[in-house]
This record gives sequence, structure tokens and C-alpha cells, in this order.
Amino acid sequence: MNNSLSIIPLGGVEEIGLNSTVFEYSDDIIIVDAGLMFPEEDMLGVDFVIPDYSYVFENREKIKGIIITHGHEDHTGALPFLLKEIDVPVYGTPLTIGLIKEKLKEHHLERIRLIAVRPRDVIQLGAFNIEFVRVTHSIVDGVGLCINTPLGRVVHTGDFKLDPTPVDGQLMDFHRFSEYGEKGTLLLLSDSTNAEKGGFTFSEKEVRRAFEDIFSKVKGRIIISTFASNIHRIQQAIDVAVMYGKKVILCGRSIVSNSQIALDLGYLSIPANTWLRLEDLNKLHDEEVVIITTGSQGEPMSVLSRIAIGEHKTIQIKDGDTVILSAKIIPGNERSIGKIINHLFRRGANVIYEKVSEIHVSGHASKEELKLMLNMVRPKYFMPIHGEYRHLRYHGMLAEKTVVPKENIFILENGEVLEISEAGAAKNGAVSSGRVFIDGKGMGDVEDMVLRDRRRLAHDGIVLVHIAVEKLTGNIVSGPDIISRGFVFEDASPDVMNDVKELVLETLSHMDKEMITDSSLLQAKLRSTLKKYLRNTMERRPMIMPIIVEV
Repeated sequence: MNNSLSIIPLGGVEEIGLNSTVFEYSDDIIIVDAGLMFPEEDMLGVDFVIPDYSYVFENREKIKGIIITHGHEDHTGALPFLLKEIDVPVYGTPLTIGLIKEKLKEHHLERIRLIAVRPRDVIQLGAFNIEFVRVTHSIVDGVGLCINTPLGRVVHTGDFKLDPTPVDGQLMDFHRFSEYGEKGTLLLLSDSTNAEKGGFTFSEKEVRRAFEDIFSKVKGRIIISTFASNIHRIQQAIDVAVMYGKKVILCGRSIVSNSQIALDLGYLSIPANTWLRLEDLNKLHDEEVVIITTGSQGEPMSVLSRIAIGEHKTIQIKDGDTVILSAKIIPGNERSIGKIINHLFRRGANVIYEKVSEIHVSGHASKEELKLMLNMVRPKYFMPIHGEYRHLRYHGMLAEKTVVPKENIFILENGEVLEISEAGAAKNGAVSSGRVFIDGKGMGDVEDMVLRDRRRLAHDGIVLVHIAVEKLTGNIVSGPDIISRGFVFEDASPDVMNDVKELVLETLSHMDKEMITDSSLLQAKLRSTLKKYLRNTMERRPMIMPIIVEV
């Protein structure tokens, strides 16, 4: 592999989130993005998921740097866990670096080398010469990458859409992407999130029109929930609030922190006396109030969730309030978001969300924009990224219809290696890959076996059998005491508990003293007997845990 270029997705293909790709040439490695994914419904107790970085850790001496395309969690969320293991510089645009710095503080990682770059800046990392190229997305300061290698030019779009009227006036650098096409591009890696969606994605400014329409009609308080990182959306809400003579209160640690970072860096503009503190809420008339907060995905402890169930200490919903959920519903969150909407309606609010109003637009390119990118860059090889398998396939079909032969289109799985040499390109094996579950601040201590146990506990409950045994004689000193959780309600089902207790006593009476004094044998026997009994009599399979205390 010394004279070949390897591209290895560790996350972000066949899934939404976990975006992270390794580029390797000779003894040099760079990593583009290090994202997380929020847990699926069956990942009980898991806070979030990150890619398996075993391959990176095994080759830590080769790593020259990490490049982050923009500040969304699905591109930055794994950084703290990666940087605890490897000491390399991190490159990103000013807002991206500002958001990362705040994230690393939470993990007490304050000595990391964070290097801010701007569009059209060029850096050299080993064999890789990298230029940053402005793109438009749903977050400020997004970039794509031109990665020049000894074998040719690789273009990585990052997340993008072709927005002709961006909120900040910073257009995508069409000229640069076209130049790459004219000069020759070896490989294009392109965002596939909206590859099955026809036409063009609406401009972010369409949301402002929706805000203006709502603000012009509403007489009471307005509460807007959006992603904390969506500075453009926050800016538009502020602009429309100022237009209608309203005051803005930002509520929620992440949205306040991100807005302050954006304000300090000049990416957010708030007129004097517009941003007020939460403590000022009761001093304002209802028609003056605009509250911008988090919780658009139904997160249980978010500000909006606490408002919806009446547990927020300052904000209580009242008749006349209007709540705007200005964010796309991430698949898997429909139920929790639906519950919040129902709670808000019950408390007297009018709720406006994606299905009933145009108060959200995507940050990702649709089919026509993806085709335009392909036609601009005109790559020899194409690798769709950032999407589930169907998105990658649709994107591959678009590439085949435009400029890339079918045999030059590569759809990879996480961990697969795309190897490019002078002779051509082909898949060549795979490296260690997968998902690492984060529970609290632990990394890797929640594995599939743990999740299976959690699912079993959630589905069938647990039965504890507590017995104290005299070690020398094998006599039962106390017990058996039977405790169950999630199996049957003990007070309402005394007959079941008594039957289990009698079965344990009967089992003990048929065991010799040597078996009883061997706690491991006793546990196995009780577990087997109770498992069979409960399955046959009740058709249930609770987790059975005998606890033997030797005295």
C-alpha cells in the first residue's frame, strides 16, 4: 500500500451520523470528521454512539491531523473520545473550532492543538496538501475539501446544498469546484443524505418568510425550538423578532453557549437591548416575547420537554402561546416529538411543526444539486458518503447518469478499504470497524451483550433469589427470599412468589450438601430450574439471578 491511496470510511456510510473517514498514503494518515450518532430505540441506556477507532489507535504514529468540515455533532461528537487517545492537531473554520473548544472543555481537554482555517486556506499534512472550500449548509462556516495526493486530487464535499441566497451572504465557492473539474479530479466523495429527493433544496431564507407570516398573525408569546448549532435559524428568528418589535430570550445551556460563541466571532448579529435574560421574562408583555430554545427532537431533559410537561421553573405554557418546532424530525424521534406536541396542545399552546408549515428546510443537496456537483467536479472515480444504503445507491445511480462509468462507482461499507493506485481503483479488504456505545463518560464498556441484557430486563424483568448458606455444613441459614422487578407485582401476585419460593426449597431438598456449598453449582441449578418452571407455567423468560451468601 506504500504507493497507493486508501480511503476507509469508519462511519457515515449505510447510516445517518457517525461521519468519519480515514485517508492513508504511505506512512501518512489524515482523518476527516469524527461524528457521533444518537441511539436507536433498542440501545437502552446508551447516550450516543461513536465509530470504532481501533484502526486509528493501531496506527496512531502515522496520523498527521484531524480535519472537521463543520460544527454539527454528527461530524464532531466523537472528537473528545478520539483525542483522549491520540495527540494530533485539529483543523476547522473559526466557528467550528469555537464549538469544538467548548465541547472539549466538558471533557477537560484544554491543551489540544485547535487550528482555525478559512476557505481557500491550504495546509500540508504529510503527503496530503489540503485546500478548504466554502460550501453552504444549515450551519455557518461549512467547508468542503480538496485533498491533493501524489496520485491525484480528491474532493470531499462535506455536508452541503446549493443555496443561492444564504443568510450570511457567503455563497458556495462554485468557481473552485469547477476548477477542480477542469484540472482533473481523481475521486469525489459527496453527501448523499437527500439523494432520493427530487429537485432542489429550498433556500434557508424560505424559513424567514414562514417566520414573518407567523409573527404577523400571532398576538401572544412565541417559543421557537431548533438545533443549538443552527446559527442561521437563530439569526433569522432574531431578525424577524426585531422587525416586529419583540425581545429575544435564549433558553438552554447549549443554545446560549453556541450563540455567544457565534456572537463573539461575528457570525451572529443581535441589536442592543434585544437579547434579554430569562429572569426578565415576567417584565415583558406577552406580545413582546420570543423564546428560542432547544428540544426540537423530543429529548427528555431538554428545555422544551420540561416546558411541555409543566416542569420548567420559569416558563409555563398558557393560552395564546405559539410554539414553533423549526427542525426536521430525525427518524426514530417521531414518538417522543409527538408526545411533546400533544402535551403543548393540552396546555393551551398552538404548535406549528414541519408537517403543517414550511418552518424548516433541509441543509442537504437534493438530486439536481448533486448532479450539478458531479458535473462541476467530473471525477474519474466516485464514492457516495453520508447516508443510508438506499441514499448511497440513489447517489450512485445519479453519478452513472451523469459523468462516471458504473465500474468507477464504489459503494463501501464501514471499514472497507477503497485502494487507488496507478493501475486503477478497487475495494481491497477491510479494517476493524463498528460502533462503540457511550454510556455516561465510559467508552467501550457497554457492548452488545450488555445491551442484550438490558433489552431482556426491559422486556421480561428480573427475579432475584437470595439465600444464606453455612459454608461448612451446607445448612440454609436464611431464605430463600424472592424479589422481582418488571416480572410481576409482588403484592398483587403473592401466589406466584410463593410458588417460586416452594420450588426453590424443593430443589434445595433434593441437592446434596456438596452441591449446596459450591455456590457456582447452586446458582446454576436454581437458574435452570426456575427458568424452566417460569417458561412452562407463565411463558415468560425473566432474567434469573440467584445470590448465594456464604456464612
